[in-house]
Amino acid sequence: MFPESSTVAEPTWMTIVRLLRWDKPAGRLILMIPALWAVVLASGGIPPLALVVVIILGSLATSAAGCVINDLWDRNIDPLVERTKNRPLASRTLSIKVGVVVTVISLACGAIFALYLNALSFWLSVAAVPVIIGYPLAKRVFPIPQLILALAWGFAVLISWTAVTGELESLTLILWLATIFWTLGFDTVYAMADRQDDLKIGLNSSALFFGEFVPEAVALFYTLTAALLAYLAVLMGLHWSFWLTWGVSVVGWGWHYFRLKSPQLSSVLYGEMFRQNVTIGFILLIGMFTGCLFY
Repeated sequence: MFPESSTVAEPTWMTIVRLLRWDKPAGRLILMIPALWAVVLASGGIPPLALVVVIILGSLATSAAGCVINDLWDRNIDPLVERTKNRPLASRTLSIKVGVVVTVISLACGAIFALYLNALSFWLSVAAVPVIIGYPLAKRVFPIPQLILALAWGFAVLISWTAVTGELESLTLILWLATIFWTLGFDTVYAMADRQDDLKIGLNSSALFFGEFVPEAVALFYTLTAALLAYLAVLMGLHWSFWLTWGVSVVGWGWHYFRLKSPQLSSVLYGEMFRQNVTIGFILLIGMFTGCLFY
């Protein structure tokens, strides 16, 4: 007789990886992209390698902390949402104590990387922490919590740009606004998969706020992103190679709009469009790099 098969318990380290969302790299990369946009543009296409490494590691630590903070706040809500019910804190696979310890370690790592930066960038990093902590609460009281998330994403631009130049400039603010609108666009799409669950629980989201006009709202956010990036490219005199990548991005965002207009869109496709924004972000990064380098 063969022994009965048994379910093998997941190793604790793998559960912590899932808590940090490192098993889903798209969400980690999409925070890193605006930071890399900023460091490339601010440095004229030749950023210091050590700074790039610090920014990459810092964004990983920050996004990790943000994920765990979000899950700590939502540990009693996530079990009610199909997409999040199996998260480690929601399923009680990990304890609150472990979540707090992982958060402290992640924030400490982020602080260590921030110490490498100049004073302005360091204090901008400190200012980002309350916004990161406040985002999960915004879902309960603010009609468009994705705006709070977008502001948190925007700090990646401010921190990285000032790490190169030591000051905030008008160009910085243009890229900051472009990042905010881009984040509003892709995170509204991401939130569309949870609309029924959020409505049932009583949580807010931009996907619910805009109702039947969600595709138009997303299109507006992407249009503003494209317009601001184009304006920035003109002001900086970027090489025509940037405009090729800008055109590809605009086509991609336009295609997303037409897909969102479909009345029978599978919820799986919302996550797919979110991940495609990672590709779009890196395409733009390549354009910014070549646009500066060949100028």
